[in-house]
Amino acid sequence: METESEPYVRLATLRQLHQVMADMNTARSLADTLQTVADGVVNGLGYELACVNLVRPDGDLVVAAFAAFAGNPAAEALITGRVGSRESWDRRLNMGEHWGDLVFISHTEGWVLDDDDVPQWYTEGPAPRFEDEWHPADRLFAPMYTPGVHGGACGELIGVLSVDRPRNGRLPGAWGREALQMYAFQAAIAISNARLRANMQRALVRLERDQQALRASEESFRQAFEYAPSGMAIAEMGGDQHGRILRTNDALCRLLGRPASAMRRYSFSDLVHPEDIGTLLRTSAEGGRAELRLARRDGTYVWVSLRNSVVADAADGPRFLLTHVEDIEERKRRELQLAHRASHDSLTGLPNSAELRSRLSARLCKRQAHGGALESTDAAYGHPAVFDANGHGFDFPGSAALDAYDHHVHTVAPEESERDDGTKGLAVLFCDLDGFKSINDRFGHNAGDAVLIEVARRLTRGVRDGDTVARLGGDEFVILADGLGRADAQDLAVRLRNEIIQPIRAEGRAVRVGASFGIGWAHCGMTADEVLKSADERMYVEKRSRPKQHRRAG
Repeated sequence: METESEPYVRLATLRQLHQVMADMNTARSLADTLQTVADGVVNGLGYELACVNLVRPDGDLVVAAFAAFAGNPAAEALITGRVGSRESWDRRLNMGEHWGDLVFISHTEGWVLDDDDVPQWYTEGPAPRFEDEWHPADRLFAPMYTPGVHGGACGELIGVLSVDRPRNGRLPGAWGREALQMYAFQAAIAISNARLRANMQRALVRLERDQQALRASEESFRQAFEYAPSGMAIAEMGGDQHGRILRTNDALCRLLGRPASAMRRYSFSDLVHPEDIGTLLRTSAEGGRAELRLARRDGTYVWVSLRNSVVADAADGPRFLLTHVEDIEERKRRELQLAHRASHDSLTGLPNSAELRSRLSARLCKRQAHGGALESTDAAYGHPAVFDANGHGFDFPGSAALDAYDHHVHTVAPEESERDDGTKGLAVLFCDLDGFKSINDRFGHNAGDAVLIEVARRLTRGVRDGDTVARLGGDEFVILADGLGRADAQDLAVRLRNEIIQPIRAEGRAVRVGASFGIGWAHCGMTADEVLKSADERMYVEKRSRPKQHRRAG
């Protein structure tokens, strides 16, 4: 009778196994898959109890799912979530009787299990009466391995199925063992797939979150870029279009008076003032700062502060230059005004004594153009250039290099003679007003100031572009005129004197002052003070040589 019913039982079991395996592979989450695996052991394989012990990342195993045929809340509360160490599990899986991949530990040796931490339960019931009956203390485990390279169950351990008491009360036979082993193999595949899906879902969630953060970051950058109160620009880096402006914000367009579409035709080198192109080229892309002038659409220039940074479009994408442009026109105007006040006379607006000496010193060097013995030190090489009384230099190593790097154009002076030798030099005309003190005394300082202002205007009007007219102090003025011969300098002094002696309107009346001129010549080897002293002395010689009535104001 038993033999006749065996095929019927196997067919029904296969149908149930087919269903539970289908359920395993259609579960929506890892937790659902684990519970479906435990339920399938009970419903499809006919065991009273089953739990899924899942390997955690640290290697220990946790009871992740529990199922009981008739429900067993006490056993479920006792075991669910408990953790067993990997060491205890390895010891347990290496003892007992091995049925293929299954491990059966008989109640006869179950006493050795009391000293490990593997989660387990205790089933009450009578002792078995027959040899193939299940004892309440028997244990059966089905390890679950990831599929091996060739599809065999020889991969990594991902968990263990713990089962208790088949519902027929018998130890599983050959077919029951094969079915449990096959089920454990399929369960391992289902769990691996569920883990993969869970990891992919987490990755998709992270990706979506990163994309949302990126979109938010891009929107934040766009808002900050577009609505920044100061100018912003993005330009290309590298390639044929290096430096070309790709994008500008409204503030920069307003600052330069140019529409955004027009700005994309330029690079900053196209817009910078010609005198500031070197400053722009020396400004580094990463963290570089510079102050320079940019051209407006109307042809004027505005002072700006540039601050550069480099941004990448993606991890390996192209790099762009982000430039922050701040309007500093007002600050620059104040700085230039302060610098002008420091170097110019507050009454006449002419360069003052300090500026005069600075300009004069810039034309002079320690080396003489010719004649006399003088030593000079070359800053680039540190070699002394020693000259003899005739102006010839001694030879020593490095002297050729010194001459090659001496780009200074030496200032020379015409020869002291009645005849003009044709030499052009830097003339220094020292002018002292005659009769100015009497105007101050008779008409007051306001009248005196008006005279000084008008004299400064006439002197400036009477010289060439590029010449310097400075107020040395009081009623003393100095003119620096380069490229003049002795006759040229004399003619210039006469013309300026004739301009000055014309009547000047001051405080409602016409007054006159005279002027005495002394002409000195600057040449390398002299200091600025020595040049000025020479011209001053010649002025006094000229003043004393003229009749008093000619010196007095008219």
